[in-house]
Amino acid sequence: MHPLRITMQQAPGTIRRLLLERNRHPHIIGISGPVGSGKTTLATQLSGCIIPTDAYLPDYDNVPLTERDNPEHADLARLVDDIRSLRDTGQASIPVWSFHSHRREGLRKVVLNHQTIVVEGIHALDERLVPMLDLAILMDASAQARWARWEAIESAGERGWGVERARDYFMQVADPAYMARHATYLSRATLVVVNE
Repeated sequence: MHPLRITMQQAPGTIRRLLLERNRHPHIIGISGPVGSGKTTLATQLSGCIIPTDAYLPDYDNVPLTERDNPEHADLARLVDDIRSLRDTGQASIPVWSFHSHRREGLRKVVLNHQTIVVEGIHALDERLVPMLDLAILMDASAQARWARWEAIESAGERGWGVERARDYFMQVADPAYMARHATYLSRATLVVVNE
């Protein structure tokens, strides 16, 4: 069965309606997709309780360049534990990952202040996470639209990489890490959100 395809404008309302059919609280949503596809934007429209999979990335110094965004190097087992803690106790201490130093720099407390927990990131539909999800969402956007969004972030200095370094990373690391798993994540998706 193919997932329902909707636009970014339709997504918040459609997702809220689908969640009304679920009896479990809090709801847990996974939002996956390639870099720059709008995962974080959609997540913030749905909840104030967001766990980014980026927080579980490895220290980049310890991993070869082209493998840095691969799920086998991320601490997804800890992510599962943190989601359970948040769901069951209403709080969790999650890692803080720095896009400037490219490593984890401490912990931050997340409190369940909403009926919905959103897990967002390129590997939010990893096999370890899917059994916990009420909805599995996959973002879809062209490489051109996605790079334009990331270029704007880098031009604003939000991550401190600079446009050229970010472009190389986008082409050589981030996009390939997601695209190698795209078909699998698509097969797990409840919804595909098109965000051009």
